[in-house]
Amino acid sequence: MRRRVSLLIIWGLALSMALTACGSSTTTQPTATATHGGANGTTTPGAPLGPGDVHLQPFATGLQSPVYLTYAPGQTDRLYVVEQTGRVMVVGMDGAVRAQPFLDVHQLISTGGERGLLSIAFHPDYARNGYFFVDYTATDGTVTVVRYHVSQNDPYRADPASAQIILTVAHPVSNHNGGLLLFGSDGYLYIGIGDGGSGNSANGQRKNTLLGKILRIDVDHSSSGRQYAIPSDNPFVNQAGARPEIWAYGLRNPWRFSFDRSTHDLYIGDAGQNEFEEIDYQPAANKGGQNYGWAIYEGNSCYAGGSACSTGGLTAPIATYGHEGGNCVVVGGYVYRGQKYPSLTGAYFYGDDCSGRIWSFPAADARDGHVTTQQILDTQLLISSFGEDASSEMYVVSLDGSILRVTG
Repeated sequence: MRRRVSLLIIWGLALSMALTACGSSTTTQPTATATHGGANGTTTPGAPLGPGDVHLQPFATGLQSPVYLTYAPGQTDRLYVVEQTGRVMVVGMDGAVRAQPFLDVHQLISTGGERGLLSIAFHPDYARNGYFFVDYTATDGTVTVVRYHVSQNDPYRADPASAQIILTVAHPVSNHNGGLLLFGSDGYLYIGIGDGGSGNSANGQRKNTLLGKILRIDVDHSSSGRQYAIPSDNPFVNQAGARPEIWAYGLRNPWRFSFDRSTHDLYIGDAGQNEFEEIDYQPAANKGGQNYGWAIYEGNSCYAGGSACSTGGLTAPIATYGHEGGNCVVVGGYVYRGQKYPSLTGAYFYGDDCSGRIWSFPAADARDGHVTTQQILDTQLLISSFGEDASSEMYVVSLDGSILRVTG
């Protein structure tokens, strides 16, 4: 179980976002440089943003423990916000929250701490097929991925009777559930799952379990008794003793990750143990199979001890930071690809749930592994997620019930 728990009082309930993270840049210094990981390339390192270059503008309020924000392909007039307590709410582009939820699964889930309704992902062809997927912890704690269909009569409502369970993963304790669902440009569904929490850190290195991994599955087909198929180019398809769903491993709790909409590179915010939070990276050209090191390494620090801390075969993080100054849990964000604020273009943003700090670095630098991270904001927010709309504009989600726009 993670050392710190961020106790959040929301709607009279004591909730915690016990996600813990890893890192190398300290909070006492606004800038930190990591020179490791990354892919081979000749990218010229860009100039990082600094304090005063980025602002947050209030967008929506009155939500209950929001943990995720996204949009549906083909829709530019609304956003969908996931509430940890079990609802998906529709928010207009003016920030108005519709009174009636799009989906309500509160009776199907366990919630509180790190459990609950954790994310939603709309099928790339949602405008035609109406499918979307949610990730929640069931009443017994099982990590559950379910497909639903939008109502035939009301585009602002889901059809609860359309539920089809796609994947379940038994989870031994209440924390490190992961929880993010995200479609890649390849049309496959990527699923983040934590290592199983207290006493289960070894799962990050075990390829015979789905815990401590990012998975990649084909939800448009089924095979071998599953409600999904395995992409033929998944890295461990033909490896004995390995689960074929695995795309990447060696992760502790990949709470939030994202694909750059321009390059399709993958950025992962992986929560650490007692000392460090980390951002991991995978270039789009990579074929998967990366081992990001947990529980051999926490950030760039040896965690396993002694000779076990060989770096052979490991992919190091591109950025890390420590728990000084109230930091405790990394929240991975996005590369800004919107049109409204050209000065932000190509900058990757991420934050910390406990301290409310937000950092950034030029995404192009990740390809060389020479990442200079700059703290750009110090907020009072309880950051649970970042989000994007259909136009690639970026938002920050706070567990206090508010959503804010990222502006230049």
